[in-house]
Amino acid sequence: MSRIGRKPVPIPANVEVSLSGRTLTVKGPVGTLTLEHHPGVSIEIGTDPAQIVVNRPDDARQSRALHGLTRSLVNNMALGVVTPFEKRLEVVGVGYQASMNGKELSLQVGFANTIKLKIPDGVTCELPSGTLIILKSADKHAVGQFAANIRQVRPPEPYKGKGVRYQGEQIRRKAGKAFAK
Repeated sequence: MSRIGRKPVPIPANVEVSLSGRTLTVKGPVGTLTLEHHPGVSIEIGTDPAQIVVNRPDDARQSRALHGLTRSLVNNMALGVVTPFEKRLEVVGVGYQASMNGKELSLQVGFANTIKLKIPDGVTCELPSGTLIILKSADKHAVGQFAANIRQVRPPEPYKGKGVRYQGEQIRRKAGKAFAK
């Protein structure tokens, strides 16, 4: 069996979990998340120890793959509604900056025009400074995908390191041309 899939997901004290058909709903202090799981796996909610158990019917290749995946998705939902997931991005470069206009993130990263990205529902964006972007959401996939979309606008380049990067990300630097006389 899958090592990840067979672990039960503990339900925190202030989280409500309901299952109707194939739709799992997890409600907590941060928000509400829903998941419609694949018919190849089944989900059961235990009451004595408050936990969610993901089971698979057979040892087929697809069932084994979906077993661990579904358990990870359910675990991320249970964790995200208690403490939101967070991604931090840095904007590095002379004149590079980020600003917010309502539900829109504007990036000035060396292009002639300003790049505008709509902030997805459920994701909150904070700008403590013009060069630091903090994204928070109960949905791990949503915050990770939006962070990747922001980074894709101007990935860090290897010569000067300018661009948008995750905080703490190490950029592999290259040596420039050696000028000969």
